[in-house]
Formats: sequence, structure tokens, C-alpha cells
Amino acid sequence: MTSSSSREVIVEADGGSRGNPGPAGYGAVVLDPVTGETLAEAAEYIGVATNNVAEYKGLVAGLKAARSLFPDATVHVRMDSKLVVEQMSGRWKIKHPDMKPLAAEAGRVFPAGRVRYEWIPRERNKHADRLANEAMDAGKRGRQWEPSDSTAALDTAAARNAATLPPAPSGPPGDATAGAARARAALATGAGTAGAGTSGDLGQGRTGTGSGAWPGTVAHPTARDDGLFAAEEALAAPASGDFEAEAGATAPTGRAARTHAPEADTAPAGAPAETTGPEGDGSVAAPEPTGSEATGSAAAPAPTGSAPAPVAQPASAAPAAPGQGWSAGPDMSAPATFVLLRHGETALTPEKRFSGSGGTDPELSAAGLRQAEAVAEALAARGTIQEIVSSPLTRCRQTAAAVAGRLGLDVRVEQGLRETDFGAWEGLTFGEVRERHPEDLDAWLASPKAAPTGGGESFATVARRVAATRDRLTAAYAGRTVLLVTHVTPIKTLIRLALGAPPESLFRMELAAASISAVAYYADGNASVRLLNDTSHLR
Repeated sequence: MTSSSSREVIVEADGGSRGNPGPAGYGAVVLDPVTGETLAEAAEYIGVATNNVAEYKGLVAGLKAARSLFPDATVHVRMDSKLVVEQMSGRWKIKHPDMKPLAAEAGRVFPAGRVRYEWIPRERNKHADRLANEAMDAGKRGRQWEPSDSTAALDTAAARNAATLPPAPSGPPGDATAGAARARAALATGAGTAGAGTSGDLGQGRTGTGSGAWPGTVAHPTARDDGLFAAEEALAAPASGDFEAEAGATAPTGRAARTHAPEADTAPAGAPAETTGPEGDGSVAAPEPTGSEATGSAAAPAPTGSAPAPVAQPASAAPAAPGQGWSAGPDMSAPATFVLLRHGETALTPEKRFSGSGGTDPELSAAGLRQAEAVAEALAARGTIQEIVSSPLTRCRQTAAAVAGRLGLDVRVEQGLRETDFGAWEGLTFGEVRERHPEDLDAWLASPKAAPTGGGESFATVARRVAATRDRLTAAYAGRTVLLVTHVTPIKTLIRLALGAPPESLFRMELAAASISAVAYYADGNASVRLLNDTSHLR
């Protein structure tokens, strides 16, 4: 467990009055922001009072419960009382004489700088609401609420989800934060700097050797890949491969083997054999790997040649990049967690047509609207999303609107999250592009710097845009969990950059419509991929 000085907790509080004024009670719960685990509950029947007085008393009780657990913690208060949130945030004046002393008492529990307030809709405050009702029910029977009588945790979706989380992080975003922090702490204190300078330590923005290199190549030991494809060394020449063999076509000589088709709305027709994921994102599979490649790993295969490994440089030759890898001091602060949601299907999706930002900007189909509602329901039950940011394209804004409506949040539009501009390929299938623009397609498949026909964007250009957007958003939403509603290429690019993987990896990920992925970004520059292509909410 982290120390209390670095701990953030969530306090949810509510109060009610049956008559207003009338028999009243409050409820409050302290939650772990990472797992959703209930850390403490408080409830009390307070006799005859108004709703607002009961809400303030609930706030005070929740803050005191948090202080008793972690005296030096920072607190994120969530309430469905607009009055209390606005008054405690200092935006509204407190005029009622019954509430002034309660607000002052709440303000004394923690220093003002360590408490932030957020309004949430009532349906997201069910735990505290249930506690308040339990307290009022107990008062009606002439008793006070007892913790042993509480069933509130069992009746909230967030608590149910948290209770069923597996020990290993495999669930929705944010769940592995505590485990990652403990791992960093253990490595920092137990292993010291043993990991410094090892070939397997890939800090963010670095290429490595071995399996991190392009197939059939040896990476240059000094090469850097900052995600912007600035260094030629990071683009080692690919080996020849017959990536269309399974489709009955012959790949051009000198092209790198690919396991997935281009970044279209779904996999283009006529490309290598299609995958059979639940929503068929159109990614296409390469011929079944043999030998060391037949491991099921999503990473790029290890070099097949026998070139010697690069010679390690002396420690004095070049200083290690600060804050990279496990050799640096651990970052114990809460990360900015990006929940990456691909939009739902459009009419072009099942037809496997290129659909980027330079085409017709299609709307969600009926199937896509159903997918958007399904993912909205799943995220509402989870209850961890704090902000929503969307691509400007219609299909993403419609998907984001469905989620925002369930969560009671606003949607911010971010131009940097738009899909690749596929130029003259917009609306075409892979087979149609192969027929009309074969040389341009070959070049595009071979190099991230090659652009589609007619002035489209290369993957290198998209990577620059997405990396800049990532940096802006991580700075703006440090410590927050943000839903990014976007497209195949931006999501795959964020995953690639977080893993420090080469451009080749863009063709080695499957991403279904309305799927969820997640990446956490720490202040020390490290990133952690938490989830990829989760479609369980669509089944």
C-alpha cells in the first residue's frame, strides 16, 4: 500500500429528508479510486432536518472517515447535490444559517488544497444514497444505523464490479494502478538500479534490440524512435515476406511481412485472411507463423537473421535518460488514464472500406448505435470515467454522446484524435485500392512515411499529431481517468508509443468497433498498457 501522503481517496456522500424538513439521515462512503473498493462507510439518522442539512452532515462524516484512514491523503468528493458542491468549491455563497457551521466544519477536516469537489448525477451516487436510506429506515424503527446492517456495497454496480476483479489486472482502466505503483516501489527499494542499462529496458520513446526491431533486421544501438519517425535508424529495412500468401496474392519483393491490414474503418476486402473477432474490426491475419513466431505474442517477431547483438557502450559514453524504465525512482502519483474507445460501426464498416477523416464522415449505423448504448451502459456501471474527449468526426461524437448521456458529463472535441486522411482511397476497399493504385499501396504497406494516393496522411504524420495530442491531454488531465472516443489509427498509435514498439506493430493489433483499450501515463514519463480490444460489453 502507498503511504497516506501519496494516497488519494474518493468520498461519496448524500443525505435525505422524508418531508424536507422531516425524518432525515445521511450516508457516506470512502472508496479506493483505483479498484473501487469500499474502505469505510458512515451513516446516521439525524432526526428532523432538511435535505441540504443532511447532505452537509453526510459530507462532514465522509471527510472525517477519510481522515481517520489516511490523515494526509488528498480527497476527491463526489456528490449529487449541486448546492453543496458549488458552495464548498467557493463558487456559490452560503446564506442559510443552518448550513454555514456545517460548511465550516467540513472545511476544517482537510486543508482546502487537498480536497476537490465534483457533481455527479444521482444514479452514480447510489452507494451513499442507499446508506442514507438505511439510516432513515433505522431511525423509523427507533434505532441507529449499524455498519453490520449495511447492504449498500452489495447494491451498487461499482462495488459489485470491484468485488469481482481478478487478482491480475485485466479489467477496465485504472484497476492496475495500485499494483503498478507497488511494483515500482519494490523494484526501487529491492533491486536498486540493477535494471539500468539492460538491453530489455525500453523506456518510453526508445527502440530496442531483438524482438523490438523490425523483422529480419538488426536495430542500431543508438537509434531513437520518439514516435515521430525522425531517426532513419528506427526504420530499419524490412525483410522480404509474402504477406498476402494466404489471400492467394504475391507480395512485392522486399516488403515486410504484415499480420494486419491497413488502418481502415474495418479490414479491407481482398486483403489477407480476415480475423473473426466479435465485431470484426477488419484487421487481417497473415499466414500462420512457424517456429519461434508461433507463440501467440502480439509483439513483432524476433529478428530471423543471425547478426550479432550490438556491443554495449560504457556507462560514461552516454547518460541514461532521466525517469525512464524501472531504474529510475518510482512515480507514486495517480496517472492520467486514457480509456480508448473506438467508435461504433458505420455503413462502411461491414463493407470493409477505408473510412478516415478525408471522406464522407458517415454516421453510426443502427448496429453502431446499439454498440454505443452497450458501451455506455458498461462504463456507467463501472463508474470510473471523469472526463470525455472525442474526435470531431460524427461517428465518434455520436458514440461519445451516448456515453456522456449516461454519465452526466460534457464532451470536449479534440481535433488531434481524428482518423487518418486516406486521400483518394476513402470509401474504397483494399482490393479496389490494389487494383487502382498498386504502387502507392505497396509503398504505403512498406513504410510509415508513405502517404495514400492523393495527398492523404502517412502513419508518420498521424503519429506526430497523436503524440502531440497525447502530451496535451496528459498534462491537462493528470491524475484523471479520461475517455477518448476515437478511431483505429489513433488508438493503435497510442498503444504503440506506450509500448515503445516499432511502426510495424500497427499491423499487429486487432481493434473491433466499440472496443475498449486503456493506457495509464505517469508523471515520470512511463506508460502502462492496461487493456486492448475489450469487447465483453458487446456480448
